[in-house]
Amino acid sequence: QVQLVESGGGLVQAGGSLRLSCAASGRTSTTNRLAWFRQAPGKARDFVATISWSGNSTYYGHAAKDRFTISTDKSKNTVYLQMNSLKPEDTAVYYCAASRRYSGTYFYPGNYDYWGQGTQVTVSS
Repeated sequence: QVQLVESGGGLVQAGGSLRLSCAASGRTSTTNRLAWFRQAPGKARDFVATISWSGNSTYYGHAAKDRFTISTDKSKNTVYLQMNSLKPEDTAVYYCAASRRYSGTYFYPGNYDYWGQGTQVTVSS
């Protein structure tokens, strides 16, 4: 089993920045890829970004490109999401996820095996 704990969410004004962290514990060596998803009230869970543990493979969702950066610190078993130029439409609960798979669609939530509890990000206008 792998446990994921997110932190770093909060309230920020439009144009501001936040850095989310996700600390992984347990059998992390069984996972290959980590990702961030987000879910706004009444909406589906959307893909934000993903990264391999090695850090050499990253993909971003449309809303995250050019504003968000995903990174890992393998020594700390932690994945980060640096979010800049935040907009009110970025308001959502942000979830960290981990996958054991080495293939499959990286933006599909069903391909991730472990999930954190989420951290709320609220961007005021």
